[in-house]
Amino acid sequence: MDATFFAFVGLLIFLAIAVYMKVPGLITKALDDRAAGIANQLAEAKSLREEAQKLLAEYQQKRKDAEMEAEDIVEAAKRDAANIAEEARVKTNDYVKRREAMAAQKIAQAERDAITEVKSKAVEIAIAASTNLLGSKMDAAAAGSMFKSSLNEIKSKLN
Repeated sequence: MDATFFAFVGLLIFLAIAVYMKVPGLITKALDDRAAGIANQLAEAKSLREEAQKLLAEYQQKRKDAEMEAEDIVEAAKRDAANIAEEARVKTNDYVKRREAMAAQKIAQAERDAITEVKSKAVEIAIAASTNLLGSKMDAAAAGSMFKSSLNEIKSKLN
């Protein structure tokens, strides 16, 4: 009997004690518990992954919706800006036309006033010149006969 035999017997006794103490069951139970824990972690990770994918899809949809809304807002702003610019152009043109018309009216009125003033000054000058000319060349008898003929001429034109 050599040392190998005693080592073999010692191994058999150790295994018998281990089986008697239910060590393989404890090891199996510990491995099963660990496998169950890993399975639970995998299931939880899978559910978290699915939830994350749902959230990702939801946020991507929200981002697309927000981008579309932003594009709509930009388009509406561009349309509004174009409308405002067109209104401003039309109002400016109308304002310029009204100002031009007012300026033309003022110029025409100034021309009429100037012509009237020139005519009245010409009449005043003509009357003054006639008065001076007639006053220096006419005597009282000629003035009286001229006055009577002028009155008769006015009466005939008025009737």
